[in-house]
Amino acid sequence: MTSKVIVITGASAGIGAWTAKLLAGRGDKVVLAARRQVELKHVAGECGADALPVVTDVTCRADMEHLLDEALRMFGRVDVWINNAGRGINRHVLDLTEEDFDEMMSINTKSALFGMQTIVPHFKERGVGHLINVSSALGRVPFASQRSAYSAAKAALNSLTANLRMDLRKDYPNIHVSIVMPPMVSTEFSKNALHGTPVPLTNFRPGTPAQTPEQTATAILDLIDNPRFEIYTLEGQAEMVARYYLDIAAFEENLGR
Repeated sequence: MTSKVIVITGASAGIGAWTAKLLAGRGDKVVLAARRQVELKHVAGECGADALPVVTDVTCRADMEHLLDEALRMFGRVDVWINNAGRGINRHVLDLTEEDFDEMMSINTKSALFGMQTIVPHFKERGVGHLINVSSALGRVPFASQRSAYSAAKAALNSLTANLRMDLRKDYPNIHVSIVMPPMVSTEFSKNALHGTPVPLTNFRPGTPAQTPEQTATAILDLIDNPRFEIYTLEGQAEMVARYYLDIAAFEENLGR
């Protein structure tokens, strides 16, 4: 299998770091983006010589453009771009401030928009490419109402992703646009959430399993090898979401019981 050049944002820890390590382990070339320089360089070191760390603030369009420039300078092309950076929140809808909402949209949605607008012209020039946006099942089902603005930002990301795919499908059939829907994942995400982490999460169903970042990353690798419009990384999750939309009232009535 020919190695790919793959850009990953949010690569200093969690899903992004594990995705990078698994890709590098099979021979792909990875370009790693995050704000934390020390952690980013550590992950790059674990990935080997074909890993390029680029300190990047994903909420800054110029930084995202610089990320692409560095990837092209080093490797000459980009085959896959993964918008993975994100941050959670612990605040109910009526308690949200304007600053809370703006930060959630900036980190979780606008950053991915910058990534899409940065990489897709390169894919168009080549006539091929794969854009992957990492979303969340919370963008579909309100399991944790304290994650309010995060869930809203991921729902917006889902919509942007689908609309971009519709824009490209006729003239660029070899540019794939995918969304990834993980469940709760056991990373530093909760610890780093804006306003801390509630215990327990409201509406979160007891016994619902958390995935490891390695499990989520493994699903992303399979998506790279077998492009689809969207994937749920936990078995049975797609069926659960389908049940939610089939009868929202009944589903929400029983949520968390």
